[in-house]
Amino acid sequence: MAKILIAEDERDIRELITFTLKFAGHEVIATTNGEEAYQMAQQSLPDLIVLDVRMPRMTGYEACEQIKANPTTQAIPVVFLSAKGQESEVKAGLECGADDYILKPFSPDQLIENIRAILARHQK
Repeated sequence: MAKILIAEDERDIRELITFTLKFAGHEVIATTNGEEAYQMAQQSLPDLIVLDVRMPRMTGYEACEQIKANPTTQAIPVVFLSAKGQESEVKAGLECGADDYILKPFSPDQLIENIRAILARHQK
């Protein structure tokens, strides 16, 4: 299916997302912070990127802004997956270029369905 890059600093959540997406048939590249995610996005050119908002070294917002500013990666859809559900947080995520903002806790089925819909909208 799709190659999906995830950036999540909490190991348990990163492993849950990885398992969920692999179970749905996707290839998953897991990173632990925004800086790694930005670097890996340039190297692997994934079909979709899932970012946590609050991470060390570079926030999800900063990583998204850099991904969207880079001509090589700007067309890759970005999804935020965060416990920060305040309207201002969601707005900030969408304003920096994200396609969707999913709140934690999430159900694995919801995550898969949202990602499936975003990938369908961005088919080449």
